Amino acid sequence: QVQLVESGGGLVQAGDSLRLSCVASGRTFSTATMAWFRQAPGKEREFVARISWSGGVIDYRDSVEGRFTISRDNAKNTVYLQMNSLKFEDTAVYYCAAANRGSSRSWVTYDYWGQGTQVTVSS
Repeated sequence: QVQLVESGGGLVQAGDSLRLSCVASGRTFSTATMAWFRQAPGKEREFVARISWSGGVIDYRDSVEGRFTISRDNAKNTVYLQMNSLKFEDTAVYYCAAANRGSSRSWVTYDYWGQGTQVTVSS
């Protein structure tokens, strides 16, 4: 079992930065692919970024490439999402997710989810 707790969301202006953190409990964290998803009001949950257990494979959706950076510290059981140059359209609830096996952009791959943290970007 893995439990995930996100933090770091908030209300910012366009162009600002935020860093989200996700702390995991459970022995499988260091071998799990970790990902961030987001869901805006009235929209489906969408993939944002993912990182392999070693950090060697990293993937972003096109709209955040170059602005967001995903990283992990297995010693601290923590995955991060550094978000720079935030835009109004980045407004959403951001979820951390962990996959026991496999790695993809699809939410069905992920076995564990955090409760979400709200990111609101004012234009």
